[in-house]
Amino acid sequence: MPIKVQNDLPARAILETENIFMMDENRALSQDIRPLQIVILNLMPVKEDTETQLLRALSNTPIQLDITFLHMSSHESTHTSVSHLNKFYVTFDAIRKQKFDGMIITGAPVEQMEFEDVDYWEELTKIMKWTNTHVTSTVHICWGAQAGLYYHYGIQKHEMEKKLFGIFEQRVLDRTVPLVRGFDDVFRAPHSRYTYVKKEDIEACPELKILAESDEAGVFLVQSLDGKRIFVMGHPEYDRVTLDGEYRRDRGKGMDTAIPKNYYPDDDPEKRPMLTWRMHANALYNNWINFYVYQVTPYLLEESETDV
Repeated sequence: MPIKVQNDLPARAILETENIFMMDENRALSQDIRPLQIVILNLMPVKEDTETQLLRALSNTPIQLDITFLHMSSHESTHTSVSHLNKFYVTFDAIRKQKFDGMIITGAPVEQMEFEDVDYWEELTKIMKWTNTHVTSTVHICWGAQAGLYYHYGIQKHEMEKKLFGIFEQRVLDRTVPLVRGFDDVFRAPHSRYTYVKKEDIEACPELKILAESDEAGVFLVQSLDGKRIFVMGHPEYDRVTLDGEYRRDRGKGMDTAIPKNYYPDDDPEKRPMLTWRMHANALYNNWINFYVYQVTPYLLEESETDV
């Protein structure tokens, strides 16, 4: 799929070396089609890594995507330069009257805090409310999924005894749902979190359906019955070395972080990690774009008279 981003976004050069087609702005303007408008609210600290991971995951359909990166104005980023944010990101105030075909809300390293204690929680709730009327379908990832379930449905997160860290098998529960079309019965996905959402709390909500779960990692994939909201409890967008980087970072801080499960050959951190989840990660985002965005979004996206 041709992805339209700014010509000098650092992720662009990385992905082009992987033979992923990144369309420049001039070529995009010459094509007589309407690209899907996708906004990515990037809450991760090292934003450049997440940009590359998500653009890679979105690169597998023939539909042209026009990507807008969004950051929180109520939070000062300490791991991404101000110049990068100013050049490649917008704030909510700049887009609140626009409508988008799809949105992704990423995870964030704040899961051990109460939602209301996160410094940008008020701004995030405004954005999640705005998605009800301004976005066709929204994918929420990891902490973003927990935040979305809490805001939209009042479902609480709960702390684990220890960090869930590694690659875990997920089991598809209903193969008739388009979001998991083409999936194997069992597939793998990365997890890196300290909190979880109880299965019984989700099952008690008639508006939600669990699509995949793990014996070790719990609920993995949930969607609203209308497909407007999708919740992914892990990180299928992670690349081969993301967990390795987290493991070495934690160890460097003196933390007693265990070796990520099912990740290094022979559980040896000196060996190159095995990449065992990308096919299903690509299928997940491809199905979302096709069945929950492209097939149902209006042809013309009109600017809204109201912002929320």
